[in-house]
Amino acid sequence: MRVRIFYGWWIVGACFLIAFYVSSVIFYGFTVFFEPLVREFGWSYTKISFASSLRGLEMGILAPLIGSLVDRLGSRRLLLAGTITVGIGLILLSYTRSLPMFYGAMVFIAFGAGGCTSVVTMTAVARWFRKDIGKALGIMSAGFGASGLMLPLIVWLVDACGWREALIVLGLGMWVIGIPLALIVRDSPQQYGYLPDGASPDGPGIRDDSQTMASSVTIWEVLKDRSLLCLNLAEAVRFMVLASVVIHIMPYLSNVGIPRSTAGVIAAAIPLTSIIGRFAFGWLGDVFDKRYVTSLAFCLMAIGVFALILVHTKPGLALFLLTFPAGFGGISVLRGTILREYYDAGSFGTMMGVMMGFAAAGGIIGPTLTGWAFDTFGNYQLVWIVFSLLLFLAIGLILKIRSYAPRVGQ
Repeated sequence: MRVRIFYGWWIVGACFLIAFYVSSVIFYGFTVFFEPLVREFGWSYTKISFASSLRGLEMGILAPLIGSLVDRLGSRRLLLAGTITVGIGLILLSYTRSLPMFYGAMVFIAFGAGGCTSVVTMTAVARWFRKDIGKALGIMSAGFGASGLMLPLIVWLVDACGWREALIVLGLGMWVIGIPLALIVRDSPQQYGYLPDGASPDGPGIRDDSQTMASSVTIWEVLKDRSLLCLNLAEAVRFMVLASVVIHIMPYLSNVGIPRSTAGVIAAAIPLTSIIGRFAFGWLGDVFDKRYVTSLAFCLMAIGVFALILVHTKPGLALFLLTFPAGFGGISVLRGTILREYYDAGSFGTMMGVMMGFAAAGGIIGPTLTGWAFDTFGNYQLVWIVFSLLLFLAIGLILKIRSYAPRVGQ
């Protein structure tokens, strides 16, 4: 007898692969281009870091708009537009001859990334799942973690062909991989005769979301909700630290005497080991109180950042890789499961867009502040201590979220 796979899992797979490629190239992979840009143009760490912050600024401005658009237009159209635009942006980036050109290309990439990163992919998955939302988002977001597999390849590509040629290859790859995968995505299970999780319409306890898909929640309503404001502020802290570590990890490791080849492996291990946290915390979030599970993830992330001070030693490196990736990976899943608990599927994109706007604010501050700290003090140690303390403070914000709040519109 042939077993029929619920179509929602095909969407999870497609979004996994899109997240894998986009994240490896424009987020985790950016650190690979850091030193080649310094060698060719002589720019300071602050100037190059600001490019990532500028990308974060654009994504922050766009995120609430993207969230609203995905609720209205669906994930499929935005994924198509996003993958095409990112490909063009990467090719434009390869023609950089000056700092304004560099910043301009990064802004263009930001416009495309807004259409094919977390806001859109998580919304696509959230509409097809409710009971298994933690597991589904855990699998999908593991694509961001698995992107670490691409980092050694990107390092080799840059060293073998040059950073300009590498960007052209990566831009073309975005089209070859992203466009067919975007066509797999479907916007709503109800349009195809399904219910979330593949449930039977006659099953016990099944509530059809078809009437709530068109529900609308304004950005102002989100900002007035204390629980969601706490969640969004905590997410801003998380992304400020994450963006800083991911962008500066290779120059930092070089600064403490670790060879570039070894640093590339460590940089690749960060997203890869985060897969453990994405799966584990996704499952835990379906079983236990999400506030306490999220607090544990923040605690691990804080310990991991502090361990960066000792990363030149084997125990310090092991502690960093065991805690920091699992922590931020788990939070990336849990933020979506908490939103799904508060809101119906029709508002999920708007809510995620607002959250990404807060995250982008942290992403603007973090990498530039970290680059400034290095240019000013000649090391990164002080900023790692400050980030660790901020992550512990974020736990207090998470614990202020009320448990099992009713969804807006219910």
